[in-house]
Amino acid sequence: MFISEKLLIGKTAKGKELGILPQMANRHGVITGASGSGKTITLKVMAESFSDAGVPVFLADVKGDIAGTAVQGEVNEAIQKRLDKLAISNFEAKAFPVRFWDLYGKNGHPIRATVESVGPEILSIMLGLSEAQEGNLAIAFAIAKDENLALIDLKDLRAVLQYVSENKDKYNTKYGNITAQSIGVIQRSLLTLENQGADHFFGEPALDVKDFFATEDGRGVINILHAVTLFESPDMYAAFLLWLLTILFSTSPEVGDLDKPKLVFCFDEAHLLFNGMPSYRLKRIVQIVKLIRSRGIGLYFISQSPTDIPDEILAQLGNRVQHSLRAYTPSEQKSVHAAAQAFRTNKAFDTEKAILELGTGEALISFQDEKGAPEIVERATILPPQSMMGAIDDITRMKIINNSPLSGKYDEVVDSESAAEIITQKAETKKAELEAEEQAKLAEKQQKEAERAAERAAKEQAKLEKAEQAAAKSSAKKTAAKTKSLGDRFLGNVIGSLGSGIGRKISNKILKDLFK
Repeated sequence: MFISEKLLIGKTAKGKELGILPQMANRHGVITGASGSGKTITLKVMAESFSDAGVPVFLADVKGDIAGTAVQGEVNEAIQKRLDKLAISNFEAKAFPVRFWDLYGKNGHPIRATVESVGPEILSIMLGLSEAQEGNLAIAFAIAKDENLALIDLKDLRAVLQYVSENKDKYNTKYGNITAQSIGVIQRSLLTLENQGADHFFGEPALDVKDFFATEDGRGVINILHAVTLFESPDMYAAFLLWLLTILFSTSPEVGDLDKPKLVFCFDEAHLLFNGMPSYRLKRIVQIVKLIRSRGIGLYFISQSPTDIPDEILAQLGNRVQHSLRAYTPSEQKSVHAAAQAFRTNKAFDTEKAILELGTGEALISFQDEKGAPEIVERATILPPQSMMGAIDDITRMKIINNSPLSGKYDEVVDSESAAEIITQKAETKKAELEAEEQAKLAEKQQKEAERAAERAAKEQAKLEKAEQAAAKSSAKKTAAKTKSLGDRFLGNVIGSLGSGIGRKISNKILKDLFK
């Protein structure tokens, strides 16, 4: 309920109005209290007041009972009793502009992100990885970036992890030690994540967070994340909200101090964000919390005890609502004392004692004044919500979703060419190259064998020709020898004849002719 210059949240027994100054709303805030103390109602009333002031809100509905914000409320007996107690006569039951979102795309517009936009750090939280395993995941991301392997969905990440593992010897020197054991753990953790339905989250079209910064008829849209199923996986829930915070910070420009925030972002069950968070990661979150207010975004954490939130972050939360706490154990008593010490003392009552005495719907409230200083703590009753309390039926929900300006924008999954396809293509190309290389080697081998066969045939032919030549030569020698033998016999006969009478007659005849 936006009244005068404040976002009215509650009133004291004496009628003092307690509200957040719009220009101080980006100084962040916290709502704490035990289960059943009224935190959800306070969150709902706060979201309604921001909406009336024209400030968009994002919040998670972990029980399904905030969805009624989209439907006009009813002034029943309990609400009328509270209105009378608060002396409010101008109360108006009404619905608020709401857009439903759902990581799984069943009860709201689908929310998707590419694997590379989520990054190895937040993905490691989702997967529950150790520091060493997170290091191997970061190496896989770095290799994918350097080799232009787009990480869109989980099949891309699986393909890259396998590719990196198969080629780890090639990358160890440049990127660091890659172990098959760590890659195996990551692959198994991805399977678990898929079984939780996270494969619906990774892909395209990716969420444009600018869609959260919407108004309708001057009122801020209340973006409600249906987180009933998501909350069953606490690590996934916490990592998802952490990712949204990171994306909002990285995509929002500096705007300085505004008259009112551009967006209020609420973290319900905030203790899940910080359970087991290592110091190096907490430092990054603290930095974002400190700087994001200059980008026009207010952060509001909702949890059971202020001790659920690290001191470095708690110190940045200037607007505080404390519901009742129980103190049965020494640890709980310590939490109550810490919660009381966080407020500026009001001499009218004992803060620590009041925290234990608060009834449902009552709270201790301290917001920042126009100078940014915390106001004195006041004991107050929270206003009743103007919209319906509780869940809504499926027909009403689907009608709101289908009538949304975003209807159809994120419905159809787009499967662009990315790492999985590129690696598959590389593998097929390499296989084809290896086959071509084998074929070339086989052809070369066959060619060499043919050349050797031809060489052997040539040698055999030369050997045969040589043998034939030798045979011919031998035959010629035999013929010549035979001829010689015949000549020799003839000559011998002639010479022998010379010694005979006939020879003498021939010789005389020759001599006469010569000397005639």
